[in-house]
Amino acid sequence: MPPATPELISPRSPRVAAARRLAKRNFRGKERLFLAEGPQAVREAAGHRAGDAATLVELFATLEAAERYADIVGEARDAGARVHLASEQVIADISTTVTPQGLVGVCRFLDTPFEEVLAARPRLVALLANVRDPGNAGTVLRCADAAGAEAVVLTDASVDVYNPKAVRASVGSLFHLPVAVGVPVEQAVDGLRAAGVRVLAADGAGDRDLDDELDKGTMGGPTAWVFGNEAWGLPEETRALTDAVVRVPIHGKAESLNLATAAAVCLYASARAQRAAGGCRSVTGS
Repeated sequence: MPPATPELISPRSPRVAAARRLAKRNFRGKERLFLAEGPQAVREAAGHRAGDAATLVELFATLEAAERYADIVGEARDAGARVHLASEQVIADISTTVTPQGLVGVCRFLDTPFEEVLAARPRLVALLANVRDPGNAGTVLRCADAAGAEAVVLTDASVDVYNPKAVRASVGSLFHLPVAVGVPVEQAVDGLRAAGVRVLAADGAGDRDLDDELDKGTMGGPTAWVFGNEAWGLPEETRALTDAVVRVPIHGKAESLNLATAAAVCLYASARAQRAAGGCRSVTGS
């Protein structure tokens, strides 16, 4: 397959240097661009648009990856992205993974204003408050997508959703549902409640039990789950903002659940209750 531009040999190429800088948050914020690595993320980026603008603006690919994933490279070109064939050294220089898969895309920021999230009247939302680990943030986003949530909101004290590790952990889900970022937690809770959404804090010390709430039939309405910091959970002032603090029951001897696992349990509990109530569409359409 002939290259779209001459093969990029030197990591000191201006295009490579510009992409490499996007590993740092301050450069991402300045350029409003981020990196998406691997075939799954690049494929999703190539198919995503924000209004009239394509999300994927540039793609670096080794010759081997360009041949193996010719369909993805074709989708990238069709989306208007500049495609560069690059040496393995260049890809390794841009990538933030130990074993790069040969494809690295440069994408436009795609976060949605919080006001647009509210205007869409969401029925299931994940709100990340003070979540600092990018892998956890990306995994919760993936769980929210799988459960059929309509949005994910990250507070102003949470990790950058465009951190390369967060993007990888989302496994393409970052491109599937609206994500609002930098929202103060009080503003987020007040806005969701005003939009008719019940706001629940997920906390292992909660005074309500998730199983009991499901049995009582209280989970079928629009719901936002607030998930806190990995180490210390939700502070009292954040719990006080919500409508209820709910714990996931531990039936065995485990001390607790990690953030992403607890998020998956809570989001799927709400999704199932909403479908049973006839108010939430299934992700699979069944």
